[in-house]
Amino acid sequence: MRLMDLPIPFLGKRPRIAVIRLQGVIAAAGRAGLNDATLAPMIERAFRRRRPIAVALVINSPGGSAVQSSLIAARIRRLAEERGIPVHGFVEDVAASGGYWLACAADDIRVDPSSIIGSIGVISSGFGLHEFISRHGIERRLHTAGRSKALLDPFLPERQADVKRLRRLLEGIHENFIAHVKARRGARLTDDPALFTGEVWIGQGAVDMGLADGLGHLVPRIREIYGDKVKFLRYGVRPPLLRRLGAQIAEGGLMGLEERVEYGRYGL
Repeated sequence: MRLMDLPIPFLGKRPRIAVIRLQGVIAAAGRAGLNDATLAPMIERAFRRRRPIAVALVINSPGGSAVQSSLIAARIRRLAEERGIPVHGFVEDVAASGGYWLACAADDIRVDPSSIIGSIGVISSGFGLHEFISRHGIERRLHTAGRSKALLDPFLPERQADVKRLRRLLEGIHENFIAHVKARRGARLTDDPALFTGEVWIGQGAVDMGLADGLGHLVPRIREIYGDKVKFLRYGVRPPLLRRLGAQIAEGGLMGLEERVEYGRYGL
């Protein structure tokens, strides 16, 4: 047998695509949501193991923490640039607010015709309980060192000075969000004044606004780009053991409630 007839083990291998699932609310605390500390090992493995020719992000998130969104997206971009690997984004139900921040970590974004996209804005919500506790004979006692220490205490009447300070903070985060979207989407964005108002769009509407590059789903689109023989290597965060066994624990219950509220903002 001639040497050239011998099988060469590294030839004919199927090209590998690492698929990272980013699903849920983005929050700093707890393992139930998306945050950089929890996702970091998984994202690092996806880019480094088994030499993928591309990475696909499957995104289904209504948003959450702006800082965690920024950290996760920055990690993805750093690894993509270090390793010269293209990143493709695929949106399922929703990529809104911080979820869209994550989507912008991809070089191109594909959406379902019914995907909800956008909400490029910042929100802060809370409750005013001062009248409730007053009716029940409860006295709020608060002592601070520093006149600006107690910001929007829910047990005290709202102060306009606090609202003004909060608005300044929110506007600063909003500017960072806008800068990230512009840096990643560039000339693909339209100049529609509604783009950065927190508005959302559905499927083709998001494409028309430049927030996405077209309609499409993971498997057919990746095969269209890289061929029918691609192999998908899927990565995702496994829920904690107690949640997988169906145990009802306080953290999981509260996180589940928060997640339902966030998805509920978009009718999901």
